[in-house]
Amino acid sequence: MNQYHIFISGRVQGVFFRANTCRKARELGVKGWVRNVSDGRVEVVAQGEKIKEFIEFLKQGPLNAKVENVEIIKEPAEEMYENFEINY
Repeated sequence: MNQYHIFISGRVQGVFFRANTCRKARELGVKGWVRNVSDGRVEVVAQGEKIKEFIEFLKQGPLNAKVENVEIIKEPAEEMYENFEINY
């Protein structure tokens, strides 16, 4: 199975991006995690069948976010996640 390592930049911290990402992932059955990065980006690792829908959500973000760039890296899954979590 593949996974997607995704970096989202723009106004993506302090706008409930992680919480909304977690909610959407669980809604779609996507597994993995999301966290803030010290450089202002949000980092996501995701696995699942509805990745395309999930990535479309990430490109938009929640209401108060302003997504400027989404970097997507497809890679072999290092481990299988059982749910989607917010990492701190």
